Amino acid sequence: MITYRSYRPGDERQLVKLWNECLVHDPVTPARFRNLVLLDANFDPAGLRVAEDGGSLIGCVYAVRRLLPMAGTDLEPDNGWIPFFFVSPAHRRQGVASVLMRDAVEFLRGHGRTKLFFSSYAPNYIVPGIDERAYPAGYAFLLKESFVRRYSPVAMDLPLVGYETPDDVVQLKRLRTREGYEFRTAEDRDLAELIRFANEAFNPDWGRAIREGVLRGMPLDSILVAYKGERLVGFCLYGGYEGIRERFGPFGVDPSEQGKGLGKILLYDCLRAMRAAGLHGAWFLWTGETTPAGHLYKKVGFRVTRSFHVMCRELEPKA
Repeated sequence: MITYRSYRPGDERQLVKLWNECLVHDPVTPARFRNLVLLDANFDPAGLRVAEDGGSLIGCVYAVRRLLPMAGTDLEPDNGWIPFFFVSPAHRRQGVASVLMRDAVEFLRGHGRTKLFFSSYAPNYIVPGIDERAYPAGYAFLLKESFVRRYSPVAMDLPLVGYETPDDVVQLKRLRTREGYEFRTAEDRDLAELIRFANEAFNPDWGRAIREGVLRGMPLDSILVAYKGERLVGFCLYGGYEGIRERFGPFGVDPSEQGKGLGKILLYDCLRAMRAAGLHGAWFLWTGETTPAGHLYKKVGFRVTRSFHVMCRELEPKA
């Protein structure tokens, strides 16, 4: 008999095992599951819904809402997220996922949430959204459950073996340097302004990634900064997310300074630094393929390796 309940201590081993049986394109280690789920400041055991059959876990849907603001005091009180879900292959098409999703929705609705996303949750998302090619049944399930596609980010990869900075970028950097721009690796004196700049000009998750990356031991020479006089106008880094050295980003240039090739200079400098550190590749999880950043990445040589759909479902307020 299949029963449904929330997470209980001791479920971790079975959850990781089942995860790796189901989400074969996105396997996880016990340590990574611990870091991304159990140690997440927003983790609430009541939101991790599981299905059990004869003492064995056969399915899971994880619902989370913000308990700790990304920045300031904003808890995004309308929003909830489903970072992952899965059901054992032997128990699919029996309504297990639907019951788990219903329970997850009720959990979030009970906390006043009116919008449910799969799965652009920061800081601890696993993937940006559902990979339709890798998990067509999962995508169909979300559509059946009234989720609507909002947008479709892509992941990109670039081999670094044989990397060489193009001469036109070298010349552009010399030109901008003569104009008063400075490009260098970050120092302690840059950190407060860098985190503020990332938070306010771009995304609080970027500032968090910088702060936590440095606390985790990310070397400051993994961060490239650009200045015009005393003003920080751009940055680029690698190794900031989960301590994964080949993971590139975040990366941004002050909107008022765009169109001068500063982003191109920072990007190539960062790739050169990655190669100098002995890395054989660079990758990131999330950009818009047709955005200016997406076009820049393609010109540099990055290629799309995965596509995702960020999905959203409107929730009726709890009666």
